[in-house]
Amino acid sequence: MKKNLFQRAAAVLTAAMILVSASPSTLQAAGVSETSGRPTANPAQRPIAVMVDNEKTALKHFGVGEADVVYELMNSTANGRITRLMCVYKDWAAIPRIGSIRSTRPTNMLLASEWNAVLIHDGGPFYNNAYYGLCPHLSAGFARINNGKPREFTEYVTAGQPAARMAAAGISAAAPQVNHFNFANVSLAGEAGARSATTVGLPFPHNGSRLVYNAATATYDYYEYGMIHTDGEDGQVATFDNVLIQNCPFTLFDAKGYMMYNCVGSGAGYYLTRGMAIPVTWKKGSNTDVTRFYDAGGSQISINPGKTYITLVPSDSWGALAIG
Repeated sequence: MKKNLFQRAAAVLTAAMILVSASPSTLQAAGVSETSGRPTANPAQRPIAVMVDNEKTALKHFGVGEADVVYELMNSTANGRITRLMCVYKDWAAIPRIGSIRSTRPTNMLLASEWNAVLIHDGGPFYNNAYYGLCPHLSAGFARINNGKPREFTEYVTAGQPAARMAAAGISAAAPQVNHFNFANVSLAGEAGARSATTVGLPFPHNGSRLVYNAATATYDYYEYGMIHTDGEDGQVATFDNVLIQNCPFTLFDAKGYMMYNCVGSGAGYYLTRGMAIPVTWKKGSNTDVTRFYDAGGSQISINPGKTYITLVPSDSWGALAIG
């Protein structure tokens, strides 16, 4: 019986692996998540993208380790180039708590639109106004949880709230999948430019974020503020099967440090998985186009099913990126 169960599970996974590079409608019919390349019980459910405060006072985070995709982006040129996380979830309904949540920036709307996601945040500067139309969004009014911290660190998304808020706002919780990544069983050995990559030091002075390859899990553990990132609810480590790093210029809006990445265009980058890295080129054709990644030969790369960390490194500090 156990053997039969294993064989059936393997067959489902194999079918999913075959279909993940197919059209979005085929993915949805196969029950495969567009955010992770893994089976999902809710193939027609649209993702949510949640803005998570990354100030040290906001730690410990809740729900970050359960995200399918985590973007880490410089939020401001002030305060040591502090970063903020945008966590993308496919199966979000039963997650007990996500956050704490904070404001969004124009770059996040450009990226959330790539997933046909609902962006969840608490306000933001007036620079956002020209970009809110790129994706549906829900701002503020989520659960306030007394955690002994100042009020700006107490707002969380709790189970049941996304669905209720979407319904109240007339936002459909179902939407066509976006065929974002090609998923496959990937090994970078033998690829052009492949090299060992077991540590990544990111040039974000405020939190000193870095990724360290964990050979036991074949994933990259996330560290910041000198410690490994663990979830406030269950101690789950934020760890990733894939790491995508983009060299990206930005536009500074004002002296307060408000800025926006120039992520429509193209540039250099890296893809890391299973302890190795290859150079890649990224391309995004318009505000709502999907960012695609290409290898040295110009072919779109495939990535391993699982969780993915993506960061946009400011071009003026690209030289400080350390991959070893």
